[in-house]
Amino acid sequence: MTSTPSPGFKSKHMSELSRETIPQHIAIIMDGNGRWAKKRLMNRINGHRKGMDAVKDVVLAAREAGVSYLTLFAFSSENWKRPPEEVKALMLLLGKYLKSELPLMMDKGIRLRAVGNIEKIPPKERAVLQDSLDKTSKNSDMVLSLALSYGGRGEIVSAARSLAEKVQAGSLSLEDIDEDSFASNLLTSDVPDPDLLIRTSGEMRISNFLLWQLAYTELYFTETLWPDFGRDDLIAAISDFQSRERRFGKTSDQLVEKKVKLC
Repeated sequence: MTSTPSPGFKSKHMSELSRETIPQHIAIIMDGNGRWAKKRLMNRINGHRKGMDAVKDVVLAAREAGVSYLTLFAFSSENWKRPPEEVKALMLLLGKYLKSELPLMMDKGIRLRAVGNIEKIPPKERAVLQDSLDKTSKNSDMVLSLALSYGGRGEIVSAARSLAEKVQAGSLSLEDIDEDSFASNLLTSDVPDPDLLIRTSGEMRISNFLLWQLAYTELYFTETLWPDFGRDDLIAAISDFQSRERRFGKTSDQLVEKKVKLC
């Protein structure tokens, strides 16, 4: 099932997007690699390999559009349960992608981040990841976050445990625990919450991804399988986002009044 276009929705070209309402942070659940391969009577790994090409296209398109933060759900904490040969192939693809795209990230000023239980990543691929993190750390044109061995519930539990330890140690009082202090203990504490979440392949769920951070995020679902998702698809999602009214609990009239005062 595709995301239902909002009233006034019209697909646009990159140049037609409103630069004033480009989502600052886009998060994407890249789903459908296996189904893409199955439809073509291919091994699932071929689907993941093709999905890497889509990653490159979307990263470049997001940067061109003016997106400041892009977070890709690359490997969940639950994905370790997949067949060992598929997990091994995914880790090899991760290392290959990081090596091949490092020059591009440097050229385009893209800083790489990683969120998740990175210690579970095999040593060889973890070393390649760390090398990319170090070499891109000074880049400032866009932040690309890869969620690797990541689970939203685990992240929330870890944040709660961190706060509990601080209270137990006497460095934090119960009265000081609020939404801001909780968010500061999450893995994403140094980036804003996503404005737009995109999920490919027709599935309409968030699959334990950024559970806290997605509280006010606009959701966009498309039947397009991830390997087929490209520049035009990203533009369509941003265009749909720009047609929506984000009220954050307020009324439409209040938003109009705010705009009038600003003018």
